[in-house]
Amino acid sequence: MRYAIAVLAALTLTTVTASPAGAADDAKVKAATNQVETGAKKIGAGEVTEGVKDTAKGIGKTVEEGAKYTGEKLKEAGKSAEPEAKSTGRNIRDGAVSFGHSVKNFFTRLFGG
Repeated sequence: MRYAIAVLAALTLTTVTASPAGAADDAKVKAATNQVETGAKKIGAGEVTEGVKDTAKGIGKTVEEGAKYTGEKLKEAGKSAEPEAKSTGRNIRDGAVSFGHSVKNFFTRLFGG
């Protein structure tokens, strides 16, 4: 039982710490991860009941806060892509307008207008 909880705690720590850092606040995720670590240490020190309780709470909080953090990161990624998409749209529009002017000028010159 101790080994399984320690492995689960290690996997949780690895998953959370391997996440890319960014502008989103990951302090709550780190705090939850620390609770998992503290619980695992209590288990190792013989405080099994308290350690399992803390580890389980920490895992739950880590999942919850990790999901919130991931949502924030996805929002930021979407917002950072907006200017590029708008710029591309403007370039396409400008190209179409320029093409239209070229066609108009061609026919105007062709028919002596």
